[in-house]
Amino acid sequence: MRKSVLGTAGTAFGTACVTVLALGLGTAPAAAAPLAASQGSGWEPAPSAPWDVPAGERCAFAVHGEPIVDEVVRRELPSPAEGVARTAYKGDLVIRVTNKETGAHYDADVSGTALVDAYTSGAQFWRALGPVLVGVGEGNLARGLYVVDGAYTIDISPTGTKTVAGPAIRTDSLCARID
Repeated sequence: MRKSVLGTAGTAFGTACVTVLALGLGTAPAAAAPLAASQGSGWEPAPSAPWDVPAGERCAFAVHGEPIVDEVVRRELPSPAEGVARTAYKGDLVIRVTNKETGAHYDADVSGTALVDAYTSGAQFWRALGPVLVGVGEGNLARGLYVVDGAYTIDISPTGTKTVAGPAIRTDSLCARID
């Protein structure tokens, strides 16, 4: 698992595989590092909840995800503009992704960092560094569940369409790993 250091708000990549935003499941991220939050650093736990995706929505089969390591913390940053909330995420996160039909599973280390702008329209813009779990229904990647790694952005429209772009991107299909 990786430890990431967040720089200044203007250039930082905050963390996440906040499964919540990446998968668009509407769940909140589960258990986090209480030490960082308790030291008055401005970071607070951002736990990831377990989640389920029906067959055909991301993979051809039903999928369950559950954090087995979750030390993700978040920090609210000053808004860059009216109607935009900016949050930084960091911390270790490993999600066990399981094929609900066969029981095959893979432990995805998605301990990247992200700086996330959330707009009142429902759109989001992520600046990410390192591995993040991304569930795609519509977008520039085929429907699926991916570990996206590198230095990249994720633009999520108000309807959930995801566009992943950047100079250094690697994708790993979790559907293929647990098929």
